[in-house]
Amino acid sequence: MLFHLLYPFAKYHTIFNVFQYITFRTIYGTVTALVMSFVMGGYVIGKLRVMQVGEVIREDGPATHHAKAGTPTMGGAIILVAIMGSVLLWGNLANRYVWVMIFVTAGMGVIGFVDDYRKVILKNPGGLSAASKFTSQIIISLAAAAFLYLSDFDTVITMPFFKGVRLDLGVFYIPFAALVITGASNAVNLTDGLDGLAIGPITIAAATYLLFAYLTGHSKIANYLQIIYVPGAGELAVFAGAMVGASLGFLWFNAYPAQVFMGDIGALSLGGALGTLAVITKNEIILLVVGGIFVVEALSVIFQVASFKLRGKRVFAMAPIHHHFELKGWAEPKIIVRFWIIAIILSLVAISTLKIR
Repeated sequence: MLFHLLYPFAKYHTIFNVFQYITFRTIYGTVTALVMSFVMGGYVIGKLRVMQVGEVIREDGPATHHAKAGTPTMGGAIILVAIMGSVLLWGNLANRYVWVMIFVTAGMGVIGFVDDYRKVILKNPGGLSAASKFTSQIIISLAAAAFLYLSDFDTVITMPFFKGVRLDLGVFYIPFAALVITGASNAVNLTDGLDGLAIGPITIAAATYLLFAYLTGHSKIANYLQIIYVPGAGELAVFAGAMVGASLGFLWFNAYPAQVFMGDIGALSLGGALGTLAVITKNEIILLVVGGIFVVEALSVIFQVASFKLRGKRVFAMAPIHHHFELKGWAEPKIIVRFWIIAIILSLVAISTLKIR
């Protein structure tokens, strides 16, 4: 909004030129989202307490989690409002990719809200059925992927560490992109099981894709690094910056011991946003590295279920894998911080692929 309102005044005074720079708007978009998230946090948490919107703890989970019952949840709404407010303020709203990001993030947020509402307000422990949730996610993801495809989006995918390996999926890019977005959304949701466990890696991954977005949208840098140039993708640095800021502000309240949980409204939307960033910046495969924590969490559930159904035996003491470490005696803060450290290392490895190809 500020870009459209103030940049035209650059012809009268050079100070307004700053609004054309993505770097400037990314910095202030990040700060704005951080401040909004931080300022709203205390107020929203208080309202959630009054409304008795408290977390329902699964009976088969670690015994230590029962003390968390009743902790305010659906705090992901704080993150969503902060992201949207910041992007609408600092983003270039004529950019189609910005609206794709808003569509997916808000759409996944609505699915998460309905799920949380059924669990917390209607006291239905199952929430949305797995089929309804997955179908809704697929519809949103397919709609975004189809829009990109029909707008002459590059359907080539590249492989990390190998510059010469490129595969053009053509129309099959639509289901591929939908799989990336939906998979990321669900993987983040599975990771959100300990205080601050999911929001830390999300912040790190968003910061990594902030860099990827800027580089992918800069023709000269993209050409130098021999990565796919996507005109207009640089604007998503503003969106990724808003994700970083909003997540940091939320982490203030979500850090151990958490004052609020993000709920599905936050986890599904942030995961969907991360997957969409990966698609638009043409870094779909590297998401497996950047979001390695989320991948491992999702795989632990898949392996656990498959093993139990096929062999009648469990691979882990409990899935997702963070619960396995809890039952092995690791303190919750130790699990969280170690997962954060791994997330940082994975992001650095992902960034290194820009040159090691």
